[in-house]
Amino acid sequence: MNDCIFCKIIKEEIPSYKIYEDEMTYAFLDIAGDCEGHTLVIPKAHCTNVLDCDKEYLAATIASVQKIAKHYVEDCGYDGVNVVNASGEAAQQSVFHLHFHIYPRKKGDGVDLFPLKDKKEIDMAAVAKKLAL
Repeated sequence: MNDCIFCKIIKEEIPSYKIYEDEMTYAFLDIAGDCEGHTLVIPKAHCTNVLDCDKEYLAATIASVQKIAKHYVEDCGYDGVNVVNASGEAAQQSVFHLHFHIYPRKKGDGVDLFPLKDKKEIDMAAVAKKLAL
């Protein structure tokens, strides 16, 4: 896709801080600067999100997420990772090329990805019935 910023990064039309690359995926630092090591992992083939991604590319992307996350914990001194994906505008997806965020974490780092929310009254049985495959 010509106007996709991530496709431009893959084609090296826009510079990035590459972390990892293989035949099907590319990983680079997010320039947001919100968390040390915040990494984006993307498929090299353009797709919008997990809803339309080819299964082979989706599997390769998840495998790269796991490889990078393990490296961060086992080799780079982090205690854990958060892995986040937003699929669709309603889910706050802002770049419409599938990507997974890896946030390397250390105990006490002050990064709060999951702020507490007020609990809502939800009929769990009705929701489970609606969503079951």
